[in-house]
Amino acid sequence: MTDRLGNPVRLIAGSGQENDMARAYALIAGLVFAALLADRAYDADPLIEAAQVIGAVAAIPPRKHRNYDKDLYKERNLIERFFNKLMQFRRVATRYDKLLRNFLGFIKIAASAIWLK
Repeated sequence: MTDRLGNPVRLIAGSGQENDMARAYALIAGLVFAALLADRAYDADPLIEAAQVIGAVAAIPPRKHRNYDKDLYKERNLIERFFNKLMQFRRVATRYDKLLRNFLGFIKIAASAIWLK
């Protein structure tokens, strides 16, 4: 999760076989934000309702049954830019670390370096 400037706010990782939606609720839990911008994989009514409970607008492209703010959704490129910056760290891009805790630890170090730039 990033803030509106593209700086990292929260990083959560799961096993490689796990669906991204499994960690989505943990990612937004306890945070207050104005908009939830996510890709089509996160189009689920419970997630959108969880965002609306805290007063956030959800801009997630739907499969077919829902409208969304296309102009607001364009701001999602900030998270894509953040991932691009993370991939500039060779150890992240190639995943030298076999254990998830070691890999996530280095991702947090890389995210700190990105934040400080």
